[in-house]
Amino acid sequence: MGLKVAIQMDPIEGVNSQSDTTFLMALNAQERGHRMWVYQPESLALEDGRVTARARSLEVRDVVGDHATLGAPELLDLAEVDVVLMRQDPPFDMAYITATHILEHVHPRTLVVNNPVEVRNAPEKLFVTHFPGVQPPTLITRDPEAIADFRQRYPDMILKPLNGAGGSAVARLKSDDSNLESMLELHFALSREPIICQAFLKEVEAGDKRILLVDGEPVGVINRVPAAGQVRSNLRVGGTAEPVDLTARDRELCAIIGPELKRRGLLFVGIDVIGRYLTEINVTSPTGAQQLKRFTGVDATALMWDRIEAMRAGK
Repeated sequence: MGLKVAIQMDPIEGVNSQSDTTFLMALNAQERGHRMWVYQPESLALEDGRVTARARSLEVRDVVGDHATLGAPELLDLAEVDVVLMRQDPPFDMAYITATHILEHVHPRTLVVNNPVEVRNAPEKLFVTHFPGVQPPTLITRDPEAIADFRQRYPDMILKPLNGAGGSAVARLKSDDSNLESMLELHFALSREPIICQAFLKEVEAGDKRILLVDGEPVGVINRVPAAGQVRSNLRVGGTAEPVDLTARDRELCAIIGPELKRRGLLFVGIDVIGRYLTEINVTSPTGAQQLKRFTGVDATALMWDRIEAMRAGK
């Protein structure tokens, strides 16, 4: 089955072809005979219910430094393609939300992965709060008194922005750290959003697991270990990936959230697990597929395409 596939992403020329999950998705699509175009979210346009994008045809190859060939720009009617992969990186800001509103006009006639309505309704650090008992102690607020009370109960804690990504602006405040007030002042001066306070989990020193799920089912896991002296384990900020197995608790967490992911049409999802706790449900542009394939041979993006092809065939 040859599908027409449009990929909404940041410039593909700038990705690392040896580690980028979207590149692996494109490589798999090409090997299956699907035609591809790529465009950036800024080129989306909505007029009289018609959604178009200024896109370029795409060919990819597993060659470092020469991994993509782009055609000339053309106006692509997204109602006339089979699949749109919404894969641009956060921040999850109003521009991101507006893109989901525009893509909602073509979904599900054109299958948008992930479902744009549910991407909008499942902010990655808020969605997890709908599943009782899976998170570490967590507070989301702008109220300084509530934050002070939380810190009295959890003196060693993490501060992170509500809609950040890739570990940006995540900080640990130990019990003897006197910078909380100034950090809050800085955050609230730059943003109107609440901030997340979370009890520090010492298990993060052993790593932060990234579990990939396809259509609600776990397909594999990698461990991301923070660099020495660091609290953030994200691969984009210096974390190191290593192989690891799914534990019974990992499978329990997946069983708790998996049916809801499937119901919402969140087809390709990455969750973050530290120790026994689920910290985030990533629905925008989850990463880790290349590392998983390298360690285990399991290609989560191939499993994603299996499911997409079945859906487009009406199965």
